[in-house]
Amino acid sequence: MGIKRPGQCGAAASLALLLLLVAAPPRGCVAAAGSGGGGLTRGSFPKGFVFGTASAAYQYEGAVKVDGRGQTIWDTFAHTFGKITDFSNADVAVDQYHRFEEDIQLMADMGMDAYRFSIAWARILPNGVGQVNQAGIDHYNRLINALLAKGIQPYVTLYHWDLPQALEDKYNGWLDRQIVKWLKTQG
Repeated sequence: MGIKRPGQCGAAASLALLLLLVAAPPRGCVAAAGSGGGGLTRGSFPKGFVFGTASAAYQYEGAVKVDGRGQTIWDTFAHTFGKITDFSNADVAVDQYHRFEEDIQLMADMGMDAYRFSIAWARILPNGVGQVNQAGIDHYNRLINALLAKGIQPYVTLYHWDLPQALEDKYNGWLDRQIVKWLKTQG
C-alpha cells in the first residue's frame, strides 16, 4: 500500500483515525464510574496524562521541492520504479507544510495536549551537513509558534528515518561512522 495523495486521506482523516485509536479502550480498562455512557474518558486516565497526536515529516509535510529542502532516502526510494506498487510518493502527502495552521486547529478542536512531529533533516540541512536552510528553520519556528498559540505542546523528533540523500551517497548512510561522529560534534 502506498502513501495516499490529497483527497484520498487528508490530515483530518489521519488525525481522526489516531483519535479513534486513542479512544479505543485497552483490554481490561473500564471507564471511571459516573462518566456517563460507560465509555473511556479523559477522567479514565491518570492526572497529567498527555493526549496528543503525531506525524513524521516525510509522511505529512509534502513540499519536497519547496524552500530549499534537499532530497531524502525516502524520496529516492519512492521514485525508484518497482519499489511502491501504486507508484505513490510523499511529494505532496497531506501538504502539512502549507496547511499546518488548519491541522493545528483540528488538533485544538479535538482537545489535543501535544503534537509529536519530526523535523526533516534535509529541510534544515539540504546536503546533510554544512549550509543551514533558513527557510526550513523559519517553517519549523512558525509551526512551533502556532502550536504554542493554541496551547498544544510541541514534542520534536530530530530524526525519523529520512536521511538526506547526500549523506547516503557520500557515506553509504548510517553504515559509515562518520555520520555518527559528525552528529556527536553538533551536540
